[in-house]
Amino acid sequence: MQAPYHPVDVKCLDEYILLITFNNNEKRLFDVEPYLCDSFFAPLRNKQIFNTAKISPITVEWQGEIDICPDELYYNSIKV
Repeated sequence: MQAPYHPVDVKCLDEYILLITFNNNEKRLFDVEPYLCDSFFAPLRNKQIFNTAKISPITVEWQGEIDICPDELYYNSIKV
C-alpha cells in the first residue's frame, strides 16, 4: 500500500535537515541526524553523500540505495 503522502521535492539544508515538499503541497523539515547512528544511514554522515538526496518514485533516496520510508518522512517531520 502506498503512503498517503510522498515527497515530490527535496532540498538539503545544514545540520542534516531536509526540506521536503509533499504531494499535498506541504513543506516539512525532516531531521536525519538521529538516524545517523544506524549503520544503514552511517554513510550520510559524509555531507557530500548527504547532499545527493533526490526524489526516487515516492521517497527520498541517496546514492548507495539509502532511503527512508515516506510515512517516516511525513509523520516525523515538522510543518513549516
